Amino acid sequence: LKQRRFTEVLGWNRSLAGLSVLADVAAEFGLPFTAVSPQELAAAADVIITITSSHDALLMAGWVRPGTHISAMGTDTKGKRELDENICAGSVVFADEIQQSISIGEAQHAIAAGVIEAGDITPIEAVINGDHAGRPDDAAVTVFDGTGVGLQDLALASVAVHAALSAGVGQRVRL
Repeated sequence: LKQRRFTEVLGWNRSLAGLSVLADVAAEFGLPFTAVSPQELAAAADVIITITSSHDALLMAGWVRPGTHISAMGTDTKGKRELDENICAGSVVFADEIQQSISIGEAQHAIAAGVIEAGDITPIEAVINGDHAGRPDDAAVTVFDGTGVGLQDLALASVAVHAALSAGVGQRVRL
């Protein structure tokens, strides 16, 4: 909510329990929640976050509207996929770790299908460091393939601990 002013959360899940959890999270932020089909979600959303362990593409290229950002954050393993490989083909693709993206992340299928090459993927730190502009124009679809890099997780945890301690809501515990 600090980077974008979201007005609504649209969600789809194979499980009604999963939808209920997402609705509860939206409510915590004071946002209305609407359960929709994957096609409806893709046609309306500005930002799509996928968090699954699917081995089938759940989001198809023809459904995604121009200007959408997709963060593919699901469990990454060989054969796993959440996105139709053609989404990567028509998008600006970023990854936390390119080699992991092409071997166990969403890009593995786009590479195998020959619709992108490893050189088409930009490391996300290039955007963070200001070496890459990110989205080239308002109509571009962007994809972030988060494959999970332990060192980045530790760095984020360190920042979170420091922020909690600084705000007086954290506590150091010796193990």
